[in-house]
Amino acid sequence: MTDAPHSGLPTPGLPLPGLPLPGPLLPGPLVDDAWLAARLDDPRLVVLDATALLPSPGHDGDYRSGSGHAQWTERHIPGSRHADLTGELSDHGAPYHFAVPAPEALAAALRRLGVRDGGEVVAYDSAGGIWAARLWWMLRAISVPAAVLDGGLQAWEAAGRPVVAEQEKRQEERQEKPAPTAPGTLTPVPLPHAWATLPDVDAVLRGERSGTLVCALPESGFDGSAPTRYSRRGHIPGSLNLPGRGLLDEAGRFLPRAELAARVGAVLDDTASPVVLYCGGGISAAGAALALTLLGREDVTLYDGSLEEWSADPARPLVQRG
Repeated sequence: MTDAPHSGLPTPGLPLPGLPLPGPLLPGPLVDDAWLAARLDDPRLVVLDATALLPSPGHDGDYRSGSGHAQWTERHIPGSRHADLTGELSDHGAPYHFAVPAPEALAAALRRLGVRDGGEVVAYDSAGGIWAARLWWMLRAISVPAAVLDGGLQAWEAAGRPVVAEQEKRQEERQEKPAPTAPGTLTPVPLPHAWATLPDVDAVLRGERSGTLVCALPESGFDGSAPTRYSRRGHIPGSLNLPGRGLLDEAGRFLPRAELAARVGAVLDDTASPVVLYCGGGISAAGAALALTLLGREDVTLYDGSLEEWSADPARPLVQRG
């Protein structure tokens, strides 16, 4: 894990013959409601609601998840589409939930949502931002320019921005935005080491690869004092704890840069080895990955299987502390 994933947001699309490729819209991996409202009608921009449901477990092994499509139907940003992370935006053949699909399968699903070469994506959700961050990381991992709406739907509504329901959405769909490029393709360009696998984590534990394991669960999940939806409690040995939701303010926005840097710096040294982030299922870890990216770190990898995969094998060690 010594190779760092690319930190930029490249545009993989090519211009049509004789036409220049327009400059990027996105200012970075995070945008606010004012930025999005001013560009909501730009034909290059696709807005995706990544909301999913994952209730807190009432007891060990209490795993429940569901699509956020119904929430999107009730209210959503005009022109947005629902990106179902429980549906075709996950690999159902994997031994854990929310597994990232292979690049070509992911690109095919995104094409059906209107994402094209030359286009850019803003992801948001109505559940604290972690789902939008997960989708952002998936997009970034195949070089699709993407950003997260800071504060999500809550910030959008708090600013007095309009929302619509499904009935109105049907009317919108009669006048869909044109594709950013005529061929309608989306070419995935996978970034190296965006994702870590179980063997990668094993190699870090054995000292065969450089890496600092960082768990993005809350402290109660990290130390095993709270019930887990997975088979066993605790964290991977040697892990540090950087709760993903602790990097947000009470309104669900990322902390100001100085405060964010202090919060991260209390756990991670700037000179630490490449960071391997995980949580229960690779969701909260994506929020932490976004925070580290905002602070300029380019050496971040996300362990997709996270504790759901790790804990399934009783031979794999987990550490608890009361």
